[in-house]
Amino acid sequence: MGTIKPIQAALEPMFTRRFLYTLIIPLVIEQFLAVSIGMADTVMVASAGEAAVGAISLVDSITFLIITLFAAFATGGAVVSSQYLGRKDYASANSAAKQLLVLSVVVSTILMVLCIPFRRLIIRFIFGSIEEQVLLNGSTYFLYILASLPFLATYNACAALFRSMGNSKVNLWVSIIMNLINVIGNAYFIFALHLGVTGAGLATLLSRIIGSAIILALIANPMNVISIRNYRKLEWRPEMIRRILRIGIPNGIEGSVFQIGKLLVQGFIAVFGTASIAANAISGSVTSFINIPGGAIGLASITVIGQAIGAKRPDQAVYYGKRLLLITYLSMAALAIPGYFLTPHIVRIFNLSAEATELASNVIRTAMIFSALLWPTAFSLPNFLRAAGDAKYTMLVSMFSMWAFRVAMSYLLAITLNWGIYGVWAGMYIDWLTRSVFFIVRFIRGKWKTKRVI
Repeated sequence: MGTIKPIQAALEPMFTRRFLYTLIIPLVIEQFLAVSIGMADTVMVASAGEAAVGAISLVDSITFLIITLFAAFATGGAVVSSQYLGRKDYASANSAAKQLLVLSVVVSTILMVLCIPFRRLIIRFIFGSIEEQVLLNGSTYFLYILASLPFLATYNACAALFRSMGNSKVNLWVSIIMNLINVIGNAYFIFALHLGVTGAGLATLLSRIIGSAIILALIANPMNVISIRNYRKLEWRPEMIRRILRIGIPNGIEGSVFQIGKLLVQGFIAVFGTASIAANAISGSVTSFINIPGGAIGLASITVIGQAIGAKRPDQAVYYGKRLLLITYLSMAALAIPGYFLTPHIVRIFNLSAEATELASNVIRTAMIFSALLWPTAFSLPNFLRAAGDAKYTMLVSMFSMWAFRVAMSYLLAITLNWGIYGVWAGMYIDWLTRSVFFIVRFIRGKWKTKRVI
């Protein structure tokens, strides 16, 4: 009889269904809002002219690489903090949180100081010869975006910490406030004051300053499991920084290489003309909605899997990994199936040419199918592995698959075999399939269970 209680404890789930719902649902809503408001933001900026839209688009593609770096640090800090919380070592979880904040602020400030004087050269170096008005607008907008980096890094770090505590509602409300400030700021600065790209930059800077101030105040609440109250004593602890970077560096390299590969593949599409470029842009925007639940559940898994591994409960990590993967499949299928049949109606909203409409409709329908079948195992499942500390493996697989399949196969199918835009998307599906195979095998074999970072 003496062994009954330990066996029951081992079988008892670590997290309630209510905990999972309250963690995942706000994340899904937050990402839906971000995508929707981002599209509204683009429409508002479009009133400033094509040169403004082009400049902002170019700068955003650069800053997205930088944001990927901050997101990697945030993921590293969230994994370490989650594992400490799973072990119920709250002092170390708070220490890791402080180190994440210090690291994020220091790196973002250094990047800001280094890039601001050379922002015009950076744009010119990456995009080559562009129109002078686009370059001028891009340089102006880039100034405000670079100035906002420390505030954005602060927000990302604190948001990751709230997720590691299982409290994603805070991030949802702060995100709503930030997005509303951005939209209202755009309306005022662009429409009322006619400031163009300067107005768009000011609105973004203002929203990030206010968002970071709010979330810093909230993370200081002593009622939080993780609380950062005394900012004067944010000491530098190399050992804790190294633990964060063990996840952050591979994740950052993986994300950066992924974005570079995407930019390169997008360059292939430019060869096929305006209709293909427009169809690809619309297809990417529409299909991004289908992937939102998978992205949200991937973020939630950092908390769930990380705490299970920290508590030395790999059985629970496997149990919740399977459960979260099933939820991802069901939620994405729930969007993809009606999306497949509604595709012609959705594409008509964008008023494309007949050629672009046909291309976009065909691409979106294939994307609905492959997103529902392959995206969860290609992109949600590796987050389970990262949460356990297996970030190096996911990095190596992602880099190999990106260059060997997405880039190489896209070139072969699209350029060499002249499949056009269909070849680019086919190469992407092959990339998804390859990732899925590697990550499924890794998850089943279970080596990731021994990769704890604490």
